[in-house]
Amino acid sequence: GHHDAYFCPPLAQPAHEVGALVGGDAAADAQQNFSGFRHRGGIIPAHRDARQQSAILSDIQARTGRFPRCMRVRFMTRFRLVVSRELTMGIRDWPKNERPRERLLAHGAEAVSEAELLACWLGSGSRGSSAIDLARSLLSRFGGLRGLFHASKDELCEQQGFGPARYVQMQAWLELSRRYLAETLPRGPELTSPGATSRFLQAKLRDLDHELFCALFLDNRHRVIRFQPLFRGTIDGASVHPRDVVKQALALNAAAMILAHNHPSGVAEPSQADHLITRRLRDALALVDIRVLDHLVVGDGTCFSFAEQGFL
Repeated sequence: GHHDAYFCPPLAQPAHEVGALVGGDAAADAQQNFSGFRHRGGIIPAHRDARQQSAILSDIQARTGRFPRCMRVRFMTRFRLVVSRELTMGIRDWPKNERPRERLLAHGAEAVSEAELLACWLGSGSRGSSAIDLARSLLSRFGGLRGLFHASKDELCEQQGFGPARYVQMQAWLELSRRYLAETLPRGPELTSPGATSRFLQAKLRDLDHELFCALFLDNRHRVIRFQPLFRGTIDGASVHPRDVVKQALALNAAAMILAHNHPSGVAEPSQADHLITRRLRDALALVDIRVLDHLVVGDGTCFSFAEQGFL
């Protein structure tokens, strides 16, 4: 019929030429490939077949100086579609042992990369890219997880595949993480060292663009009663009032406290004002039998401990 006439039935010649080129059963394989292409109305069964047939036709052209006219237009059109599909295929088309969700289930969350974890959270990609492609693009654009999680709404929503809905989901997820960390802190062991609280305080303070003075109020077994911000702004004798701190500690029936504040500059080195207010608070709280166990200065990924450095 017209369909067969279009594809030009004499396929033996191309197949024979392929056999002469590569030997063995190549002629039969080529005949099967070409015939399969013809009888399926131009649908290439698999990506490998498309690539193999492209190589076969290129070899024929190189050897004979001509490209089989009967196959040229339809085959190359289908080949481009197949390659395009291969380049943009979704994660569901990957082998199971390479998919982020399956890897997490099989090996645990700690065994997968940041991009894979982010892809699991995203759930899907955008037009032309998978969730893992989108995750890698976001991490590259913002310089890692920290930059991504603290980017503004406008910055995030400018990215392809990341709109207001995903921004809301991310903010909700981050706040749940903070609240989970705050809930688990009191259930842990008694707090007797800066290392027991530094991660919690860094998560709370390190990314703020303003200085915040806060405290962990502890019971007589050094378990957390409450974490509470106390003062905002530059920490000095005028902004931090020992009387207010003592009043709050007594109201909570605290037996001890851990003080903390951040340096937005990222440098976790205490100033002279930091040393002065620490001594004033320690002395004021001592009058009502409340101990200051430590004062932590939170910088960019680091903490300075007054207790570890021998200042308390």
